Amino acid sequence: MNRIDRRFDEVLSRGRTALVPFVTAGDPLPQATVAVMHALVEAGADLIELGVPFSDPMADGPVIQHADERALRRHVGIADILGWVREFRERDTDTPIVLMGYLNPIETHGIECFACEAVAAGVDGALVVDCPIEEGATLQPLRDAGLRRILLVAPTTSDARLAHAIEAGEGYLYYVSFAGITGAARLSAVDIAQRVSGLRARARVPVAVGFGIKDAEGAKAVAAFSDAVVIGSALVEALAGAATHDDACRRAREFLAPIRAALGED
Repeated sequence: MNRIDRRFDEVLSRGRTALVPFVTAGDPLPQATVAVMHALVEAGADLIELGVPFSDPMADGPVIQHADERALRRHVGIADILGWVREFRERDTDTPIVLMGYLNPIETHGIECFACEAVAAGVDGALVVDCPIEEGATLQPLRDAGLRRILLVAPTTSDARLAHAIEAGEGYLYYVSFAGITGAARLSAVDIAQRVSGLRARARVPVAVGFGIKDAEGAKAVAAFSDAVVIGSALVEALAGAATHDDACRRAREFLAPIRAALGED
C-alpha cells in the first residue's frame, strides 16, 4: 500500500481531517528544506506537498510565484529536490510526500527517469497542474513506477470530466475551492460545502480542499466537510524572508501548530 493510502486510512479511521501543508522546495533557504519538512511533521502535518519550482506557474498567485523565482535563482531543480526527499526519508519513513508542479520540468528531466528516481527517493505521488486528465497517458510512467497521480477538480469542472476524475483518481482528489489562483482571498466555506460533500459521496479516494485557506479558522470551516485541508500560500508567505535554518523551522512550527490544534489532534 502506498504511504498516501495508508496515511489517509489511519487519519480517517480516527475521525480526523488530514492536514496537508505545501512548501516550495528550496525556499526560503535550500539548505533548510529538509529541516522545514521535519518541522512541519512535528507541528502536525499528515502529508507534505513539496512544490517543484517553475518559471511560469500559471495556477499560482504572487506568493508562490515569488517563492519559485527565489528557488530558481538558487538553481534548485529536480535533482536537488529528490536528494532532499532521500535525506528526509533517513529520519521519516512514514509521512507521504507529493511533488506538486508543472509538466515542463518533468519532461525536461525525462518522464520515465523522473518516475523511477522519484520512487527510489521516497516520493509517493505527483500533482502535475497543467497536464489535463485527457492527457493522462503522458504521465502513465508515473503510475507504472508506483506514484499516485493526484488530480485536480474545481467548481468549473464539467460533469463528464468530474466523472473521469472520480474514476481515475488516486491517492486523493484535490478540490480547488474556487476558480482562481492560489492565495486569493475569496474562500467561502458555505459556497463549496455542498459540492465537496457531493464529490466525497461519489469519490473512491479522499477529497482534499485547497486554495484560499489561510488560517486556523478557515481550515476548521473546511474540515467540517472535507477529508483533508491543504494550506500553501499563507505558509509560504510565513516562511519568506527567514534568514537562518532555525528561523525557518520556527516559523513553520508556529504557523502550522494552531491549525493542527483547530483540526483536532490524536
